[in-house]
Amino acid sequence: MISYLKGIVAGIQNCSGNRCILTLEVNGMGYDLQIPARLVKQLPDSGGEVQIFTHYQIREEVPLLYGFGSPGEREVFRHLLSVSGIGAALAIALLDTLELPDLVQTIITGNIQLLIQAPGVGKKTAERLCLELKSKLIEWRKSAGLFVATGGPAPGILEEVQMTLLALGYTASEVSHALHIVSEDIGLPKDAYVEDWIKQAITHLSTEYSQ
Repeated sequence: MISYLKGIVAGIQNCSGNRCILTLEVNGMGYDLQIPARLVKQLPDSGGEVQIFTHYQIREEVPLLYGFGSPGEREVFRHLLSVSGIGAALAIALLDTLELPDLVQTIITGNIQLLIQAPGVGKKTAERLCLELKSKLIEWRKSAGLFVATGGPAPGILEEVQMTLLALGYTASEVSHALHIVSEDIGLPKDAYVEDWIKQAITHLSTEYSQ
């Protein structure tokens, strides 16, 4: 019904958990859109112009608008909503926990440990997501031309590396990004020791935090 809105950022309010309310002024009218908290960091200051891609939904006879920074995020949001038991709140939490390419790759590869880092997503829900969306997202990723990083530890040690870093307090997005950097920029072999992957990832993350 409404593909996108292009207007002026009038305000951001009611940030709760992974969702915020963006008020967008379009031709003298103010629209309230629920957006992922991650998107707030990408928005211009109040008074700046922005284009937001939207999803319109009626819940209990109340119309709601959800906003996203790209058509790809909106499409994955819609895919997530198609899964039984996944509502808008969980879908936004997933999009806010992992960058879009990482989220798609995580579902396709069945990486349960990363999916359950999203608030409200338990093991059974994560397993259902992977079961119902794997083939759909493989096809969608091809048509969308979505770049997916292929680096990282070998499958046999990936889970142990991820769980250790998550236990140290790093977020799923930080862990995914760090492992990609260690693989692509530092060139650590996929079959390197678990301890080497963890050490290099922590070194990178420590450098990021100190900047």
